[in-house]
Amino acid sequence: MNQSILLIGSKGQLGQELHQTLASYGDIIAVARPDVDLAQPNSLRQLIREVQPQVVINAAAYTAVDKAESEPQLAKAINAIAPGILAQETEKLGAFLIHFSTDYVFNGQQSHPYQETDQTKPISVYGESKLDGELAIRYNSDNHIILRTSWVYGNYGKSNFVKTMLKLGFEREEIRVVADQIGSPTWTGDIANAIASLLPLLKHPEIGGTYHYTNSGVASWYDFAVAIFEEAQNLGFPLKVERVTPITTADYPTPAQRPAYSVLSCAKITKVLTTPAPHWRQGLRKMLALAHTYESPNSLRR
Repeated sequence: MNQSILLIGSKGQLGQELHQTLASYGDIIAVARPDVDLAQPNSLRQLIREVQPQVVINAAAYTAVDKAESEPQLAKAINAIAPGILAQETEKLGAFLIHFSTDYVFNGQQSHPYQETDQTKPISVYGESKLDGELAIRYNSDNHIILRTSWVYGNYGKSNFVKTMLKLGFEREEIRVVADQIGSPTWTGDIANAIASLLPLLKHPEIGGTYHYTNSGVASWYDFAVAIFEEAQNLGFPLKVERVTPITTADYPTPAQRPAYSVLSCAKITKVLTTPAPHWRQGLRKMLALAHTYESPNSLRR
């Protein structure tokens, strides 16, 4: 008998990838706005009690990092309060909760990869709200996995760094990109595969806890942009861009601060999955190949 999996946020870039990848791993009940509103606690409680799933995967979040600075209450409602409610309700059912968090719970001042046990110290409203969500889950549930990831992009959804770069690359000859922020670009396809590998292991109580999962390798946003254009050109994308110019964070001020160093150590989850995550460039290549195969280069999947 297949396990019942409630997938919340099924229309987002990660949610759509999870929905497709996990279809053969259980009976998926996929919900998204307007059917469920994470800012409304009662609708969440009612959903869990009606569906009574064995596993809840929360792929929904408030992800507008800069906008969160002016909408702290909404960011907190979705990223902090809602995960706590999910933890309460899944614990009552004896169900398992899988929740996604972020590198933004750290301040980015380290020079070596962050481990799960390193001190958290967010420097933005978004990071604070995501950390509060982690704390609420740990307080309310024993049966959970919090998966921190970073620099996420994918074929689905309206916008991400890869789609933004391609759009600019179609329109401009020169693009300026920040070169002093370091992290690990991570493809939603690889995150979804990691979750698929974790699902059969949920029957083991010791599997619960906090993990880091990103693609392997390290890059700056500038490095990532250069790689995007190289790979896209190899696939025949009709790009206009001729130059990618590195700039500093100070050259591109934003309302929210970003961690300068966002590399996460994935040693813990590698032991569980027994295989390391693919390199970020490999994930990028797969994403662009899929986009080029199924859509015109000017109209990536939404």
